[in-house]
Amino acid sequence: MPGGAAGHAVAAPRRPGYVLGMQVGDLRIDAVIDGTARFPPTLTFRGTTDEQWAAHQDLLDADGLLGFAMGGFLIRDGSRTVLVDLGVGRRRVMGIQGGEFLSALAGLGVTPADVTDVLFTHLHLDHVGWAADDEGRPVFPAATYRCAAADWDHFMIEHPGEVTDLLAGVKERFETWAGSGPVLPGIDTLAAPGHTPGSTVIVASSGTDRAVMLGDVVHCPIQLVDDEWGALFDVDAALAARTRAALNRELEGSGALIAAAHFPGLQFGRLLRASGGRRWTA
Repeated sequence: MPGGAAGHAVAAPRRPGYVLGMQVGDLRIDAVIDGTARFPPTLTFRGTTDEQWAAHQDLLDADGLLGFAMGGFLIRDGSRTVLVDLGVGRRRVMGIQGGEFLSALAGLGVTPADVTDVLFTHLHLDHVGWAADDEGRPVFPAATYRCAAADWDHFMIEHPGEVTDLLAGVKERFETWAGSGPVLPGIDTLAAPGHTPGSTVIVASSGTDRAVMLGDVVHCPIQLVDDEWGALFDVDAALAARTRAALNRELEGSGALIAAAHFPGLQFGRLLRASGGRRWTA
């Protein structure tokens, strides 16, 4: 997550019943929002100025604030019900209060028992918040949880902490993947290290259609347009920058639908080629 915004969040206006969803071939993909807020952009990306943001007013709302979401994505194909990331849980992180994930799922007609698979783009706290309940039991009792082996080693073995404690009761539900490749029918992983050692992009494909969920490889669409905009909390900032630049080049003009874990409303868009650079369109 980008830094500097803690304590400066402005509550995002609620839109009751708002559901963002789309069809990708035979796949249905919906945003599952756990909590939202709006931040002054210069506090969200430390070291930036109002002058720098003046060229990116299209990313700000009418109050000049940058929207920020926590949550995940629901993918359904008729046989599997898959979640990509699980939000922050019933806690407050970086000024954003979670707690809405399960009610958002219910609004999509899904109960915790319906979920067959959970895929984590990485194991930061704001992505694993609904893995276990207060008693340490799995929130999604029928699901297999999956993450990159590099992140499992980093968070669960080499650097134990709050995430380790949160996941302790559901360790037996985890499987890991290594590198890039298919993980479920129609869903592939793409290794994108830097933000964390096992940071992963999730790619959902059906026919010729493709949706790409970037996790925290980027935090704001501005990082798709300009490779120089970094973020805090990268385990390896230099590697994260190289990963982001390479991915931007691959996605530019590809026609793929793209979203990241903290985009406003978890909204998908496309990265287009433009004169002298790139252009993001939601």
